[in-house]
Formats: sequence, structure tokens, C-alpha cells
Amino acid sequence: MSTPLLPKGFEVEMYTGRSDGTVVGCAAEAAAALEGFVTEPDNRNLEYTTPPHPDYRQQLAFLLEPRRRLRRWLAPRDLTLLPGSTLSLGDSRHFERSDPANPYHGFIESTYGTRVVTASVHINLGLTSMEGLFAALRLLRCEAALLLALSASSPFLDGRPTGAHSQRWLQFPLTPPEVPLFRDHRHYVDWMGEQLTAGTMRNVRHLWTSVRPNGEDRPIRLNRLEIRICDLIADPLQLLAVTAFAELRLHALLADPGGEDPLRASRLDLGELAELADANDRAAALASLDAPLRHWRDGAAVQAREWIAASLEAMAGPAAERGLTSLLTPLHDLLAGGNTAMRWLDLYRRGDPIGAILGHEAAALEHRERALEAGLAADPACVLG
Repeated sequence: MSTPLLPKGFEVEMYTGRSDGTVVGCAAEAAAALEGFVTEPDNRNLEYTTPPHPDYRQQLAFLLEPRRRLRRWLAPRDLTLLPGSTLSLGDSRHFERSDPANPYHGFIESTYGTRVVTASVHINLGLTSMEGLFAALRLLRCEAALLLALSASSPFLDGRPTGAHSQRWLQFPLTPPEVPLFRDHRHYVDWMGEQLTAGTMRNVRHLWTSVRPNGEDRPIRLNRLEIRICDLIADPLQLLAVTAFAELRLHALLADPGGEDPLRASRLDLGELAELADANDRAAALASLDAPLRHWRDGAAVQAREWIAASLEAMAGPAAERGLTSLLTPLHDLLAGGNTAMRWLDLYRRGDPIGAILGHEAAALEHRERALEAGLAADPACVLG
């Protein structure tokens, strides 16, 4: 009998702006007016979270409801929600503080500047066994590049292409710059203490890496892992598909730790695996699905697209057993037609201005959300197949 679906939840950061793709900040005002929204240090994006729940249909409803309220608030201001993870048509030369009196925001601005002014989605998956949690962290750290390859949506900055598919991941200040693959909970606790003593981290939250442990009393009490590497996945069904991909990899790990835990199944040691994972992440940021990666099992070269396709083939049976087959359909579409960054760059090369691309995508996203809400209201069972 298969293990139950894991509790999951999302932290969604999005830009606000005009229908022509220009980023316009209003986070402080929106967060003050609307329940469930919080500000980021820069006023041009804001965040909402979904409560933990294992059911994907319920998470779809959780993702859509705050956006509906936010869009009603934005409409009289001639503003909308913008896809993408960088200031595509913004101005990255200056910081727009959402709370000038907040000392932590001052620390962020003075230390990192606009490198942190990005939008993304963090995926949280619940695990309470410390042995299982740290095995899951090792696996997803070694496969995080695949999730970035699927989600890349930041090829532009300040009205120009950057040469990368995920400019966000290349510019975001990973902190500390080197993070090991943790052997176990004790290794993590001791390492965190060392970083705080050395000052490489300001507090327990100041671990900015591709995948990290999370909980209400870090580093001691942990109950989930947080995937932080993904660019903003604006389409809710694509987000659920990427989440299902990650969750199915974790169920494969829980069913066969000896075969799926890099600590036990790789020919490389933990130091080599950490270097491989970080190099793969950088490669995926540059070329996403076309990125040349190295597999954690033996260091062999493999293209991101091929690795993802092989993983989807391997998880077809488990996905069917759990009723998740149709949920993965958007990933097959992404492999065939390209992710957001690839589609945008193709349009740009054909002569479409960045503003036109973003404006069209923003309108399509709003239409998509309305269609999904209508589907949930009419027949929730049919929305995800």
C-alpha cells in the first residue's frame, strides 16, 4: 500500500504592475488592505501563502482565492499581476522600500541591494521523520536543477534579455555561499551553530539555498522541507505539476532509501555531491531544459530535458496508483513546447517587444485563473482530471 500524499503548501511572491508589463509597486498598501498578504523588503512584489494540505485540488483553491481578492483590489488602480521572476521592465538600479522604518529591510537593502528583488514560489512538503527529512533534502538538493529547468521564467531584466533563462537564480545571493549536504539532523544543527557564531548567517532564517529544512523552531524542531530554487510558476496547474513531480520523487525515496538517497546510492561523496548540485543549478539557470548537467548517481553527463523525461517515465506507475497522472500533463507540455523563459525568448527573437510579451502573458494568466475558478465551481473533480 502506498504512503499517503504529503502535506504541502506554497509561498507565492508576485510583481504588481500595468498591463503593458511595467512593474509598479504597491505591496505595502495592498498588504495593509488585504488579509493574508505580506510585504517583501521591496515594494514592487508581495507574498501570500497557502495552508498545508495534502490534496492537490484543495491547494488549487488555496492558490486562486487570494489572487481573486487581490485582482479586485488592483483593478481600480489599473494594475494587474505580472508573471516572471525579475524586474523585466522595472528598474533594478534602485531599491523601493516597502517599510522604510524596518531595520531588517535596511539590512537587506544595504547588504544585497536589488539582487533580492525577485519573485518566486517556495514549495513546502511536510515530513516529520528526521531521517526521512534529511534523506529528502539530499535527494532534492541533487535534483533541484530539474525543478529550476522546468520553472525558469526570468530571461529579462530592465528591458533587456540577460543571456540566461533564470536571471533570478544567477543574481540571488546564496547565503552562505557553500552549504553541505547534511548527513543527519545533528550535522545540520552543528553546522547552523557554526554559521551563526561566525556571522555568515544573521539568523536561522538566513539560509538562502536551493532546498532547506524548515519548521517553527529551527534548527531543532523541523517538520518540512522548503524548495526555494523555483522561479515564479504563475500558472497554478504548472505549479501543481512541478510539486507532484517533486513529491513523487520523495515517495520513491521513502519506498527505497538505499536506491534513491544520494548518501547511499551515489558513487560520489557528500562534498562532491554538493559541488555537483551547485554547478547543476548554475547550468540550469543559464539554459534550463537544454542545460548540460551531471547526474548525482555517478557524475555522468545528462541533459536536463532528458533527465526529466526519464524521471517522468519512471514515475508513471506510481503516479497512476496515486491518481496523479493527469496532474503531470503540464510537464510533458513543457518538455515539448519549452518553459516560460524559452517561450518568451523565442517571441523576443521573432521581434516581439518585451512589453508586448509580458502584457499578453499577464492577460492570459488572468484568463487562466478565471477558467480554473469556474471549473472548480462547476465540477472540482474534473479540474485536475
